[in-house]
Amino acid sequence: MGSEMIGAIGLGLLLVLMVLRVPVALTMLIIGVGGFASIISFDAAIAQLKTVPIEVLSNYSFSAVPMFILMGVLAAHSGMAGKLFDATRTICGGWKGGLAIAAVGSCGVFSAISGSSLATASTMTRVALPEMERYGYNRGLATGALAAGGTLGIMIPPSIALLIYAILTEQSVGDMFMAGLIPGLMGLVMYALTVTVVMHLRPSLAVAGEPTSWRAKLGSVSGLIPFFAVFLVMILGIYFGLFTPTEGASVGAFATLLYALFKGMRGAGLWRSLQETLALSAVVFFMLVGAETLGYFISVSRISFSISDFLYGLDLAPIVVVLCILLLYFVLGMFMDSIAMLVITVPVVYPIIQALGIDPVWFGIITVLTVELGLITPPVGMNVFVIKAMAPHVGLGEIFKGVAPFIVSDFVRLALLVAFPVLSTFFLL
Repeated sequence: MGSEMIGAIGLGLLLVLMVLRVPVALTMLIIGVGGFASIISFDAAIAQLKTVPIEVLSNYSFSAVPMFILMGVLAAHSGMAGKLFDATRTICGGWKGGLAIAAVGSCGVFSAISGSSLATASTMTRVALPEMERYGYNRGLATGALAAGGTLGIMIPPSIALLIYAILTEQSVGDMFMAGLIPGLMGLVMYALTVTVVMHLRPSLAVAGEPTSWRAKLGSVSGLIPFFAVFLVMILGIYFGLFTPTEGASVGAFATLLYALFKGMRGAGLWRSLQETLALSAVVFFMLVGAETLGYFISVSRISFSISDFLYGLDLAPIVVVLCILLLYFVLGMFMDSIAMLVITVPVVYPIIQALGIDPVWFGIITVLTVELGLITPPVGMNVFVIKAMAPHVGLGEIFKGVAPFIVSDFVRLALLVAFPVLSTFFLL
């Protein structure tokens, strides 16, 4: 049996095991080791199993992952998130649908130091949903806005998804972060516009918030300062070469820790934050170990090159190939976690992108945005299930119905980014 056939069988078994609900990291590890042993040798596969975890865990670039997670956890437990929502709610006071716009804005700002969509969605739901329900907001609109706003954490830098894509494809992490800035801000603005349009079409879904004076609006900006301070220090430091992205993550985590200590977080709170950070980091690193093992198998099987040759034989335009890959990501996103999807598929599709001469930074941005869409798309939108876990009294159907307008908004944003790549590469020109 040829190596390409073994590779195809391996990818098929990968999908079968995931359908059977085997953990994604374990699935990648099993297929990676088994496939490598089938093509090379059992002894080589065992040797690889000994070295790959050490390579991943000792990779300096990956050390940014727990730092970004720690930032988000400390921000959630130190009260930063609550002050953030109070500030955005005051700024949007008196607007029709103002609380929903404030929730989306809070998600966008929180994601600037969180890096995780699921963490953003769960934290802001805990803070914002009770207030929206207290003011009589339609539950579908309220939860839909939070589910969609949570997805901003995967695009607005620093983003764990962009970081992992950059490392897997050997791109500059700083370039990926800067490329995600405009698309992330576009998402924030377009989600706010989506709420406005929904309010215009169905004004009964929400009421106007309590009006606030301009003095109160200006005074509330103080609640945004900690987030913008940490964000600007990291992004400007990376952009101007003052420190690497990994060092920037450490600086951001340290700054957030100082804020938490200043606000009174002590032993129990710090210990709980560290435990949560370690648990989330362990999940990510286990997936990275599995992805690296699977990547070796895909490499020796040459299945990605066979797919590339097949596409070349079809004589398709590069943009058509890109759209086909995005369709694949959209379908997978309905069933899989975003990080898992990236670490499984990037080793397969990236050689195709290289062969077609497509800008890897631009492709990374539109890929991550498509993955972001999957977080709120039925039947298994991860952010929707996070919201459901935080608000068990709201039905899944209500949440999916409420998030539908934001899905349309994301499709418009994706179309703009595909049609105008400069929106992703503007800061890299």
